[in-house]
Amino acid sequence: MNVNRMKKRILLLLLVVPALLKAQDVMTETRQELTSPDGAYRFTFYQRAVGEDNAQMYYTLTYKNRPVIEESKLGVLIENQLFESALGVPNDTCHFWCENLKLTGTERRKADETWKPVYGERAEIRDCYNEMTLKFKKGEGDGAQEGGYDKRKNYFMNIIVRAYNEGVAFRYHFPETTNGLFLHIIGEQTSFTMPQGTMAYYERWAQGPYALRPLEGWGKEESERPLTLKLPDGLSVALLEAEMVDYVRGKFRLSADKPSTLETSLYSSVDIISPYSTPWRVIMVGERPVDLINNNDIVLNLNPACKLADTSWIKPGKVFRSGDLKQERVKAAIDFAAERGIQYVHMDAGWYGPEMKMSSDATTVSPDKDLDIPALCQYAESKGIGLMVYVNQRALVQQLDTLLPLYKKWGLKGIKFGFVQIGNQRWSTWLHDAVRKCGEYGLMVDIHDEYRPTGFSRTYPNLMTQEGIGGNEEMPDALHNTILPYTRFLAGAADYTLCYFNGRVKNTKAHQLAMAAVYYSPLQFMFWYDRPEFYKGEEESKMQRSSATRLQLQDKFVACLYFLMSTAYFRPCIQLVVIFIQMKHILLSRFQEIRSQCDSAGFRVCHCSNKPVTTRTTCLNDILTNFSIQCAAIIPYARNGFPKLQFFFSFIKFRSVIPEQIKAGDKFVLKLKASGGAALHFTPLK
Repeated sequence: MNVNRMKKRILLLLLVVPALLKAQDVMTETRQELTSPDGAYRFTFYQRAVGEDNAQMYYTLTYKNRPVIEESKLGVLIENQLFESALGVPNDTCHFWCENLKLTGTERRKADETWKPVYGERAEIRDCYNEMTLKFKKGEGDGAQEGGYDKRKNYFMNIIVRAYNEGVAFRYHFPETTNGLFLHIIGEQTSFTMPQGTMAYYERWAQGPYALRPLEGWGKEESERPLTLKLPDGLSVALLEAEMVDYVRGKFRLSADKPSTLETSLYSSVDIISPYSTPWRVIMVGERPVDLINNNDIVLNLNPACKLADTSWIKPGKVFRSGDLKQERVKAAIDFAAERGIQYVHMDAGWYGPEMKMSSDATTVSPDKDLDIPALCQYAESKGIGLMVYVNQRALVQQLDTLLPLYKKWGLKGIKFGFVQIGNQRWSTWLHDAVRKCGEYGLMVDIHDEYRPTGFSRTYPNLMTQEGIGGNEEMPDALHNTILPYTRFLAGAADYTLCYFNGRVKNTKAHQLAMAAVYYSPLQFMFWYDRPEFYKGEEESKMQRSSATRLQLQDKFVACLYFLMSTAYFRPCIQLVVIFIQMKHILLSRFQEIRSQCDSAGFRVCHCSNKPVTTRTTCLNDILTNFSIQCAAIIPYARNGFPKLQFFFSFIKFRSVIPEQIKAGDKFVLKLKASGGAALHFTPLK
């Protein structure tokens, strides 16, 4: 035999044998699959033998037969010997808690229903999924009752997997134990092994900057959730969590021994009494980044239905922040809001004393303030304005049960929680219980600082919004803002605290104006850091007045919102959002909601980049399916900045070279100036 041929065969054998051995340790009897209703997602579960009577749980995930999550671990880490000893139960001596779990059965079910949120980005949400429950058990059998409880070491755990067309979610569920044991969870084995070459939009803390980084070189650093990833084959992936109400905050760290693998890092340990379910771990995939935004209802669907019997008092709107805490100054802020279609005025920190002191009493006004809050509430009510107040967590922890009936009596509409602690189990549980109590007293809530939503607003919709974002208080640049819809906003609403007039803002007024529509927040703070006297009758502010949370539009009136227009502040090629609306009533939440309504409402979004552009071909295939439309106008816009109101209204009647009637799929050429773009308004033909 040829020596070279023999070497090749030996080499091939060396390559094949490890793979065969690896395949052999798969416990085929444990292999279970779950697909989404449309068949795009495929979740595969199995166990591998790691010794006698020991196994490790794994899963994989594909999207349209393309790998998304390669072989990754599942499991929880539990240290329970102390509780076992205290209750006279023999210690479970396993190396890691899940290793001797045996799959005892699988249950499957389907669900397909719709529900209507109290408010939100869509009037109706479909909740359609396939579900698989994997049942595991370890211990000494059912056991006999001795003295009222079973002293054998019986443990049960389920893995519940749901496959939606929008993504896949899974969680660990612990059925009620027969021996009364508590469970001390010290970590999770939950991991996500991504294809080699995956990039991540890394963010160290909830209000921090983003950086596009490879899955290597993080050291001991951790990234926030949700985490958006770019796969080498072009797919966009987001890792999120849902229904985190009495658990601990999770982040993502890189595995020390497995390349391209993200591990779930828990803030601290968790102590539970079964039955108990951990938060959902959620994986979303999109062929385009915008697909992630269009499918973010999955987070709400993974939470329980609304538990408030009456929600009529919950009303979204715009908010003006009053930092000048004097009676007449707050009244001036109320007048300012009433004149400009702003629904709420918020009295910020300091009204009851130093917010960072435990001694400050949030039931009384600080002696150095001449505020009469009940009188202000009455004055605001006479103007159609609701009044809200800021309360630091230090006061909330001590006085919550006293504050809520008092604030209800005063006539306040809501509370902004300030400087909340979030991370460990105690504070997670306290925070969501506080929101629930506010709902019982008819008070809306805005949570500031590091809290990130996980869908609790479905269960208690009085939780209107939250910070947990690098917003305008941080004065980020426009590039940062373009990343937010595809990262932070996947989790839910965000209080960005718009600073329209403030001189420290690093982007244009056009940019600030449109973010109120692009960024979803049922309570949208406007003019952060500003005062009524700063307003000098600028033309741009008239557009701000028109961009109310709920617009009252005439049939032929066209409202335009400009997003990311000035190229002077960012260099990458970005998407310009220019939205035209022709409806009497529409809830403006963000660009993606509006885009989803294109077919029925006649919207069209065009694009722009900072590169010199003279022509652009526009195809209508993706937007206006099965529609014939009539071109109404083409509006050129200024190269560097926001044009005056009369500038673009003067072009409303301008007819273009586009044919009077066009249908879905038609292409046409727009002649644009360098760095320019256009917005088109279409009217469906009867």
